[in-house]
Amino acid sequence: MANEVTTAPQDTRKPAFWYGLPVGYMSLDLLPPAERLMEIINQLRGLPEQERDEADRALRLYAGIISLLNTNRVQECALGVHPDDAGGFTTSVFTVSTLPTSGSAKLVVAGLAGSAADGPDEGMRPLELPCGVGFLAEKRSPAPRSSRHPERSDAASSHIWQGTVAVAAPSTPELIVLQMVTPDLDSADDYRNILLGIARTLTFTDPARAMAADEDREPEAPTGASAAMRNDFG
Repeated sequence: MANEVTTAPQDTRKPAFWYGLPVGYMSLDLLPPAERLMEIINQLRGLPEQERDEADRALRLYAGIISLLNTNRVQECALGVHPDDAGGFTTSVFTVSTLPTSGSAKLVVAGLAGSAADGPDEGMRPLELPCGVGFLAEKRSPAPRSSRHPERSDAASSHIWQGTVAVAAPSTPELIVLQMVTPDLDSADDYRNILLGIARTLTFTDPARAMAADEDREPEAPTGASAAMRNDFG
């Protein structure tokens, strides 16, 4: 069964939508408590000088990434590690963000989905989800290079696969954007399926309430978000 994840706009922090996150993904703490940060800082002070400098740089990098994610309205960032056919591991990054629109988010999605259906771009197509109409866009783009260690970028994958699913929020002028990125181009089909599986579990109805309502009924096949999560992730 998937780990259930709830998230919300930064200004309210109340759950506005829910989705399932499959096994193999670890979420970053985008709002680390001040007590935890002070605990880490105190631990750093006890390290030898060289190790303290390295750990301090890592902590500053983490803080910078968290700040950047929050600035871009990212609600979830999860790192995925999965075994591959060669006996090694393949990695990915999954994010969920909210994108405000100037008008109706549903009209924006409908327009993009309609243009995708009629246009020549095979990288975007309309998508029918249990929570509503959306669209799937995917592309391959050059991988970002390290400015500190450019020599390491040559050995790494030169391109990444990026898949994006966007769905209109029902009660706010926002798009819910799910995005999957991986440097493993050979596994793009697998990661597309994972992204679509997560998108199919997206719901704007609290699953806890749905489960409570199901318990009051006669036993039957699961429906709604719980059924989507079970079908997509077991």
